[in-house]
Amino acid sequence: MSPSATTPASSAAAFLAFRDDLDEHNDRRERLIKCSRDITIASKRVVFLLHRIMTEAASDGRELSSRAAAEGHKKLRDVQALFANIREEVRGDRFWRYQHNISPGLQEYIEALSFAHYLEHGTLITYDEVHASLTDESGSPYFPLPVSDYLLGVSDLTGELMRFAISSISKRGGRTKASEVSNFVRGCKADFEGFTPHIRDLSKKQAVTSQSLRKIEEAAYAIVVRSSEYDLTPEQLDDIVGQAVSGHGDAFDEPHGSGRRRGRGENSDEFDEY
Repeated sequence: MSPSATTPASSAAAFLAFRDDLDEHNDRRERLIKCSRDITIASKRVVFLLHRIMTEAASDGRELSSRAAAEGHKKLRDVQALFANIREEVRGDRFWRYQHNISPGLQEYIEALSFAHYLEHGTLITYDEVHASLTDESGSPYFPLPVSDYLLGVSDLTGELMRFAISSISKRGGRTKASEVSNFVRGCKADFEGFTPHIRDLSKKQAVTSQSLRKIEEAAYAIVVRSSEYDLTPEQLDDIVGQAVSGHGDAFDEPHGSGRRRGRGENSDEFDEY
């Protein structure tokens, strides 16, 4: 058979193969985008849960933090199951092809996980601890954890800590807690600064971290200035602060803008319910 006789059939077969490859790619991409949105929504709900528990009245703040962390980790196991479901979709080199589709949900998960970790331990969760949370029972990871997603995810933590610090001010001992959070956020900002030339979008997150730090410091400064006007015991001052914060909650409860990933085309999510 001459080459000219086989060329049309070979070309048609090649184009059919290309079509199948593109269809498979688009279908997988859509599945991963949907899963990333589900992960984002579930992770945000964990963050809301942690804030809600931490605003409850309790005599022992340490016990409240432990309970919040336990509830948060329990809910996060459902999110980890979603990551396990996409393991086959991103096996091997496929992960890097579809990383930008998974990244928004992964960063949101890391933010929720790091918040629960901070409430439990008072420290920043490490890269290895995040990676270990995304493994099966045998310790095999579902996929590689990009350093960029880890840094962007934990950078978003500072916005949640700002809200946590300001809501804590209204409780007894809250001014001390706010000071601790302020020092922690300040340390995060300083530590992340060296990575900004190498991680895309981290400079934007750093700008938001600066805003969050300023809000904490301004709230704490206002309370210090006002307290200097009265000769009150710390307990009496805590009562006054609690009444002031509850009466003017809108002044403190501004949207934290912790680097929310809006406007990313098909990956954007509208579940920002603060």
